[in-house]
Amino acid sequence: MAIDQGADALGLVSAMPSGPGPISEERIAEIAARIPPPIATFLLTSLQNVDEIVAQHRRCPTTALQLVDRLRSGTHRQLRAALPGVSIVQVIHVGGDESVDEALALPPEVDAILLDSGDQQLPVRELGGTGRTHDWRLSRRIRKAASAPVFLAGGLRQENVTDGIQQVRPFGVDLCSGVRTDGKLDGDKLRRFFAGVTAAAS
Repeated sequence: MAIDQGADALGLVSAMPSGPGPISEERIAEIAARIPPPIATFLLTSLQNVDEIVAQHRRCPTTALQLVDRLRSGTHRQLRAALPGVSIVQVIHVGGDESVDEALALPPEVDAILLDSGDQQLPVRELGGTGRTHDWRLSRRIRKAASAPVFLAGGLRQENVTDGIQQVRPFGVDLCSGVRTDGKLDGDKLRRFFAGVTAAAS
C-alpha cells in the first residue's frame, strides 16, 4: 500500500519501549527480503550497544539502519565498519537548543539525520510514534547547518505536512502514527498525506 502511494522507503520497527508499529524480527526479515529495489528498507532499532545492533541487523538485513536512541556502547565508526554498504540514520529527538548541538556533533559515518519528537528522559522512553510535532524552527536550523541530509518526522499528517516541508525543506519526511487508524495503516490517510507532500513539492 505504501509503495503504491509513492513511498521511497519502508520503516520496519523492531522492539521499542513504547509507541505503535513494532513487529517481530522474523516478520521484518520476511518483508525486507520481498521489497523490490529501489525502495529502501529501514530497520528501526532502540538498541544502544553496537555489537547488539550489528547482531540484530544480521538477523533482519535491511538497506538502512535507523538508530532511534543514542549509542551507549561503541561508535558510529564501528557500526559503519561492521555493516559496510548499510546506510546509517541517527535520530535526534528535538527538544531545545541542545538538540541542535547534538545533531551537528554527529560524526561523518552518519549518512542522514532524522529529527523526531520523542523524549528519552521519561521512565518509559518515547523514541518515535508520539504523534507530536516539535519546534520546526530548530529543525530548520539543523537542516541548514548539517553536513548530512535531514529527514523530518514527529507528528506529521495530511493537515500539516505541506507546512512542515515548506518550513524545514528536509531531504525527506518520515511518519508513523499520522497514517494509522486503530494501530493499522490507513489507506485513505496515506493517500491524503501524499497529496500534502505533492502540494509542498509544487
